[in-house]
Amino acid sequence: MIALIQRVSEAAVRVDGEVVGEIDQGLLVLLGVEKDDDEAKAKRLMERVTTYRVFSDEDDKMNLNVKQIEGKVLVVSQFTLPADTKKGTRAGFSRGANPADAERLYEYFADQCAQVLPTERGQFAADMKVSLVNDGPVTFWLQV
Repeated sequence: MIALIQRVSEAAVRVDGEVVGEIDQGLLVLLGVEKDDDEAKAKRLMERVTTYRVFSDEDDKMNLNVKQIEGKVLVVSQFTLPADTKKGTRAGFSRGANPADAERLYEYFADQCAQVLPTERGQFAADMKVSLVNDGPVTFWLQV
């Protein structure tokens, strides 16, 4: 399971022109689910995402996590993250989970986040328009 996290001052997801998820300061989490992922991996990744220190403290060092700054999380499914891009000019998607498993684990991950801090989400398998202001820019790839 993969989370591409971006520190944002704001982020939103629109489907058919309607906002389905929106946050101010916090983390935009693009979530990719791989074939062998399960609830244990989803929970472990949630723990990493919500405790990963990407926000500045009083000394301007990245020592604070999203919970410590009372931020929010916006979770967006991103089936392209597990893509195989090692060769050629077209991505292969054989490493990704089947849609039913991916949706179940995406919802589980977002539900786990919601137990820890305010969480918004995109709409699984929809044509989403994601907008964000990346603060920094700060972006990290987390994988379990």
